[in-house]
Amino acid sequence: MKTLILLRHAKSSWDFPDLSDHDRPLNNRGKKDAPLMAEVLKKKNIAIDLIISSTSKRTMETAKVFANTLNLKIIEDRNLYLASEPEIKRIVKEIDDYYDSIILVGHNPGMTNLINLVSNTGIDNLPTTGMIGIPVKDTWNNFGSEKCEIIFFEFPKKNK
Repeated sequence: MKTLILLRHAKSSWDFPDLSDHDRPLNNRGKKDAPLMAEVLKKKNIAIDLIISSTSKRTMETAKVFANTLNLKIIEDRNLYLASEPEIKRIVKEIDDYYDSIILVGHNPGMTNLINLVSNTGIDNLPTTGMIGIPVKDTWNNFGSEKCEIIFFEFPKKNK
């Protein structure tokens, strides 16, 4: 079995109205929540192989915290920037089966919509720095072929 961890970026700043959405950095809360949630994931003792992240500044800042805490490599994927659930699903299905566990760092509403599409867990919103573990049968190409039970659902307010 493979494990996909969907991670929404940490809370971003709106303090710089001249910046494009793609270039918005994390705010102070995001900078606190990302290390907290990286430690929560580390304590789960899941052998994670790789992080795939949207290229936005806020997702990359979040991914770097997780990469440093878990000693992982990051692959940037521009297609994850504000991706819809079909696009995220396509990206997951193309992951090399060499990898058994992946963290995918992205954005809402695509992440929440995808979770509701592939799992039996109905959620209103994947909060910032929230993460959900999803089992994938045998190969990444099977992702979403049937509804599944999530492995975990963690978010900052649950862990403070």
